[in-house]
Amino acid sequence: MVPSFASIAERMSDLSREDQDWIRRLIADWQAVADLAFADLVVWLPTTTGSFVAAALCRPGTGATIYHEDLVGVAAGAAQQADFREVMASGVIRRHHDPRWHGSFGVREEAVPVVRKGRAVAVMTRHGNIGVLRNPSRLETNYVEMADELIGMISRGEFPSASAPTGSARHMPRVGDGVIRLNTQGQVLFASPNTLSAFHRAGVIADLGGALLVEVLTECLRESGHIDETLPVVAMGRAPWISEIELGGVAMVLRSIPLTNRGARTGALVLSRDVTDLRRSEIELMTKDATIREIHHRVKNNLQEVSALLRMQARRSSNPEVKTALGDAIRRVSTIATVHETLSQTIAQSVDFDSVFGRTLRLAADAASTGIPVRTVQEGSFGDVPGDDATVLAIVLTELVTNAVEHGLAPAGGGTVWIKARRDGDALTVVIADNGVGMPAPGQGGPAEGLGTQIVRTFATGELRGSIDWQPRPGGGTKAIVTANLR
Repeated sequence: MVPSFASIAERMSDLSREDQDWIRRLIADWQAVADLAFADLVVWLPTTTGSFVAAALCRPGTGATIYHEDLVGVAAGAAQQADFREVMASGVIRRHHDPRWHGSFGVREEAVPVVRKGRAVAVMTRHGNIGVLRNPSRLETNYVEMADELIGMISRGEFPSASAPTGSARHMPRVGDGVIRLNTQGQVLFASPNTLSAFHRAGVIADLGGALLVEVLTECLRESGHIDETLPVVAMGRAPWISEIELGGVAMVLRSIPLTNRGARTGALVLSRDVTDLRRSEIELMTKDATIREIHHRVKNNLQEVSALLRMQARRSSNPEVKTALGDAIRRVSTIATVHETLSQTIAQSVDFDSVFGRTLRLAADAASTGIPVRTVQEGSFGDVPGDDATVLAIVLTELVTNAVEHGLAPAGGGTVWIKARRDGDALTVVIADNGVGMPAPGQGGPAEGLGTQIVRTFATGELRGSIDWQPRPGGGTKAIVTANLR
């Protein structure tokens, strides 16, 4: 198994927690550096034995990688370790002008000190494929120059910024999506072809070259009447922030990365991404979520109407058995309605079952008690339960609670029902116990196979993919043990 950065840092180095977090921030944000440099990047951690071990690898998305196999966990060679120790001691970037041959192509390497608060804590190497000798394009020249500036900032402890968003943010733009290079005044020095295409789709026909990016965007957004308050800061490249704009039906995310040299601003690069399709997909998902919630709401309303009709029928009936059967049906329908009501109030397809069962437990105990004193005690936690399982689980548990009250506590004149839940991943175990009259003596059979018991057995072993078992409770009474394997 390939070791992780965390395991290497904990087991093999004596870096402080703050130093480790700084390197993690670099790793979270160094994809832009690799893409601009057309190079593989490797972070090497100093170990307690004086050697160096590769702890992270980043491959460029703008060109071919050199290392097809992961280097994480590989120790540096003797010559590399000598270079790394010199780099960490001097705090100066070390460039190898003579290429190192890797198979059929040459690789130019560069060792960069990763500096935090004026002290080198690790080494980052840059591995660039020399490739075919030719004059680089304007795009390649600008990309490499911006990469050099970012690498210089890493060696001075100025990158990554503590306030910069990390790669975990949604729809984070990358170099391949589009990049703009700005000078200190916010003028566009270079805009990649993908950026120009995205801006043209948005209706920006102005020539970006030499223009103030903030003025171009503000003029285009003036008609919409809405300008993100972070846009001027991002478009000027003054802070490492993110802003979103919408022009001509095109949604774009802009992210600025200020370029500095010992605290003085030297310019900025702005990454851009067209997220129109992603926004459209989000809107469709939100619409579907709203539709699903509305369906659950209507199902709940319909079930409440069914419950009301059954209640009216029960009041008109003079047959005690019919009244009891209708009362059981009302309780079951109300239990299902409670689950749908909870699902209608959330966008998640799971429910907090502790809240749901707390309501259905009171309904079941009150309906079955018929005037006898009944106390319910709930222990443990069910956690979040998928909606498909929540309805079935609620029915099973309310049936068992009702059975415990009617057949265990009612003949004894009242008592206590305990509900104990234990969750282990997708496995759920619930024990429902009472201190009532207990189970029949041996040879007299188990619980009567009424409709409620049949429902419990069918749902527990089928829908919940588990089991149900009744046992005598130590100290008197009965306990039912339900196991379920949730979806």
